[in-house]
Formats: sequence, C-alpha cells, structure tokens
Amino acid sequence: MTTTRRTFVTGLAAAPSLLLPARLAFASEPLKISHQFPGGSDKEGDFRHRLCVKFADALDKRSNGALKANVYPGSSLMKVNAQFSAARKGALDMTLIPLPYAGGEVAELNIALMPGLVTSYEQGYKWKTAEVGKALTDLLADKGLIIVTWIWQAGGAASRNAPIIAPEDVKGLKFRGGSREMDLVAKAAGATTLSLPSNETYAAMQTGAVDVVTTSATSLLSFRLQEVSKHLTISKTGKSYWFMLEPLLMSKAIFDKLPKDQQSLIMTVGAEMEKFALEGARADDAQVADAYIKAGAKVYDLPDAALAKWVALARTTAWKDYAEKNEGSAKLLKLAEKVPA
Repeated sequence: MTTTRRTFVTGLAAAPSLLLPARLAFASEPLKISHQFPGGSDKEGDFRHRLCVKFADALDKRSNGALKANVYPGSSLMKVNAQFSAARKGALDMTLIPLPYAGGEVAELNIALMPGLVTSYEQGYKWKTAEVGKALTDLLADKGLIIVTWIWQAGGAASRNAPIIAPEDVKGLKFRGGSREMDLVAKAAGATTLSLPSNETYAAMQTGAVDVVTTSATSLLSFRLQEVSKHLTISKTGKSYWFMLEPLLMSKAIFDKLPKDQQSLIMTVGAEMEKFALEGARADDAQVADAYIKAGAKVYDLPDAALAKWVALARTTAWKDYAEKNEGSAKLLKLAEKVPA
C-alpha cells in the first residue's frame, strides 16, 4: 500500500501515534482507464472498450475487491492526444491508445503503424516474444509506460468518391492515414494528407475535409463511417498493408507503487485479454463488409498485387524515412523485419 494511491481514514491525521494495519488505514482508489472509443457493455459495442471493461472486472473479482478500475470511454476523462503524456507522468493510470498517436513525442513509436511492415495478425502477435517486442517494451518502460495487453488491428480504406485499391488511386485526394508513416506513403502516391484521431473522422468525411480514411475495421464500424462513405476496400484474407499496434498501457510510475501481487495480477489478466483482442479484431474484419454493403456502399477486396504495390512504396518512403530518424528507429525497423510474415 502506498500513500500516492490511498486515502487516509478519518482520524488518522489527528492521532499520528496510532498504528493501524495498512488494509485498515487506507482505502483502495480505483485505477482510471481512459480511451477514445465509444462505450458500451462487456458484451456489446467496440471490442476495445469491452476489453477494458473485462479487464477491470477480472481485476476486481480475482483480487477480491482489493484492486478495482473504472473505464472512461469516448475521451470522457481526457482528450485522446493528452493520454499518452499523462500516463507517462503518472497523471493517468492506464490508456488504450494507438501507439502512433504518440509518434510526435517518441518518434520510434511510429513503427506501430508502419505500412507494409506487418501484413497479418500472426506476424504482429509474434512481435511480443521476438527481439523487436523486447526492444519496444524496453523503450516504453524507459519512457514511463508498461505494455499490459498487446492489441493488433487490421485496417482498410473508406472513401467518398472512388475505391482506393492501389496507391495510385489516392492521387489528388485528401487522405487520413492514421500515422505519419502512412501519410508519407500517401503523399508519395500524390495525395494531400491531414492528421486527426479516429473519433474525428466521421465529421471530416461528412464535411468533405477528407476524401479517404484508412483506419482499423473496428473504427470503420464504431465511428459509423459507412454513413458517409460510398466505397470500402478491405482484405477478406486477413492480409493488409495497414496493421496497427494499439495496446493497453499502464503508467510505470503507478505500476511500480503497487504491491507485487497486484502487479502480477495486472500483467496476468492483461496477457489473457490478448485472445479476446484477436477474436474481436477478426470478428470486426468479417462484419465490416456486411455493414458497408447494408448502408449502400460498394466493398472491394485488396488483391495481392495491390498489397505488393503498397509494400514496395512503403519501403522506399516511410521505412527509409523512419530508419533515418535516429539510431533507435533504425534498430527497431531491422528487428521488425526479422519477424516472419
């Protein structure tokens, strides 16, 4: 028990010589888990929110109420772009956030949405136990954060006017990539890019501020982009040039102050959530096409030839630019390239 995460009981300050057991002297303060995605229950809604709810429920039950957590969806606790920095400083306990959102603060994290680097779920989840996973874990720990749950998501392209299949299809269009590196690829293909979080894509698409949005299948559903899109391109085979690491993170400053048994429980439950995350992502990949067809949009498959074009363009643009940023980025990219597809 630590004073930073507990509140004194009434009367303790008035009687400093009174020595009470820690469990009596302090009352647990729930962890705060913040994210930008729509809320719901543990059974319905965005699977990323449901994962956070299931995680919180498991902590409560398996600690017999000693460790609780409250989930704050829809950026209701704080704006999404503030969450990474707040967690680093210990001002926020936990966040489920796309790692590339923090690329401006920690340049190496842009590898988490490097077009064409990860092309399947199997390859992405191999990172956790590969050298690149250890290096990324160490980097985040050095920056004050712990990866509690590894979450990978495949994505697709929703567009207003024409299908986006090969890179040349984005020429002259306003494009939202989701990361600096995805934007570099789009720019090389002739697009104009803009950066905005997932929860702002609907309004941007609706007003015409953006023509094309690439994002995860789950966000394509949760933010109802089928209502403002006429076309969707997404792989039916589980392969894509767009895979993003969107982990559940915890502030290291907060984690380090918890008792060892609570630390162990958090990491155990976090690892168990990865099966749920993969199942949720795959389910949304399957459902997204039906949702767009039902809304009147046309859905296109991503053929292997088009995927190869995206990967080739990414290698000469985004990959090259990223590796030249600093020694850490170059090292991470080399390690990631060693993970088999």
